[in-house]
Amino acid sequence: MSNNMKMVLPILVAIIVALLPTPEGLAVNAQYFFAVFLGVIVGLILEPIPPALIGLVGVAFSATFGLVGDSAKASAKWALSGFSNGVIWLIFAAFMFALGYKKSGLGKRIALILVKKLGKTTLGLGYAVAFADGILAPFMPSNTARSAGTIFPIAINIPQMFDSLPDHEPRKIGSYISWVAIAATCVTSSMFLTALAPNLLAVSLVEKNIGVSISWGSWFGTLAVIMIPLFLLVPYLAYIVYPPEQKVSPEAPTWAAKQLKEMGSITKKEITMLFLGLLALAMWIFGSTIGVNSTVAAIAVLCLLVLFDVINWEDVITNKAAINVFIWFATLVAMASGLKEVGYLKWASGLISSWLVGMDPIMIGVVLLVLFFLFHYLFASVTAHTVALLPLFLGIAANLVPAAMLQPLAILFVGSLGLMGIITPYGTGPSPIWYGAGYISQATWWKLGFIFGAIYLGALVALGFVIL
Repeated sequence: MSNNMKMVLPILVAIIVALLPTPEGLAVNAQYFFAVFLGVIVGLILEPIPPALIGLVGVAFSATFGLVGDSAKASAKWALSGFSNGVIWLIFAAFMFALGYKKSGLGKRIALILVKKLGKTTLGLGYAVAFADGILAPFMPSNTARSAGTIFPIAINIPQMFDSLPDHEPRKIGSYISWVAIAATCVTSSMFLTALAPNLLAVSLVEKNIGVSISWGSWFGTLAVIMIPLFLLVPYLAYIVYPPEQKVSPEAPTWAAKQLKEMGSITKKEITMLFLGLLALAMWIFGSTIGVNSTVAAIAVLCLLVLFDVINWEDVITNKAAINVFIWFATLVAMASGLKEVGYLKWASGLISSWLVGMDPIMIGVVLLVLFFLFHYLFASVTAHTVALLPLFLGIAANLVPAAMLQPLAILFVGSLGLMGIITPYGTGPSPIWYGAGYISQATWWKLGFIFGAIYLGALVALGFVIL
């Protein structure tokens, strides 16, 4: 599809929806706003222009024409609401932590140490790749930066040492390493609140839409019972389902040791980064008990990163990825909250709720969870999925399940965001990187995605029957 067509389609979708007859019970401005919202989502899927600009255009258009709010002042307040959202600032600060791990070299050192210690067998290499991701996950809210930016450059060198290339014996070792890497990062992305940027966005949407607050501790405390076993099983499951042809890898630890020798002794910056990373994690987990907000904790540690010269101020103000995500998510938060403000969510959730009335509340929760997960086949972005569907599913749940079930069900919804990335070659940020490496064919990826997606979803559903 040409870029011109990608530009036209979102606009065309918005115009068609806006021109349709307004359904009974829905205000005209609500339909117009939904048309703009749908155009934004289609734009995020096709990406004819940068995603942040797509969100900004949607907010600017809606505010300019007064689609949200009953006055110019109200429209402006809504348009800027995302930029004052604490979670958005937490995401921005956490991106700087990821930069700190990269600049200090600590992330690379951790991965190499694990390869050196565990890499004598191919299964051990799988665990080394998974553990490297797992150790970094709580501190890096971008699984693209973590898996594709930190793990990939190291892990992709390993199969090449054994002459396992995309066009020459990929199944020897390269295919296995590639699949373990993406399968593990999908689990770690759901294991920790701070391991995936859309997780933080989702928590904000949950609080805005149903008034339920999800802390770092409640997230991990609820989901760890399935995430830890899944994480530990991923390399072994891949070893059984998609086994490497070569079972031992004696050269890998030697190579890692050589790389570590070239890096030299651990530096002051690495030690400082380790300490500040642990400090941030501790405040995210225990901050509520000592009266420290998670966003404030992240900003405080960001200041320390600069003051202790792990990163510099130039890094902060020129970090295009962080600034891009800041604008992108701020506008998406505003667009999602707009659906509620104009009354669209109330109308849509009421309509869908009428189809589920009479079912057992637990079964309703499970059905909604399964649908929320499977709808990701339609999305090339976890963020777009979150903004488009999470508020709607929360609204349906609020109509149909007891209030006591809302928090655990909301945690299941948001906890599925990382896991669902496994199902397609485009399902989450690192997927195109690992798929693009060429070790796994598209047909194989879809087959493995179905198998592992079923396992991940099955674990979520099992947990749902326990906690709902």
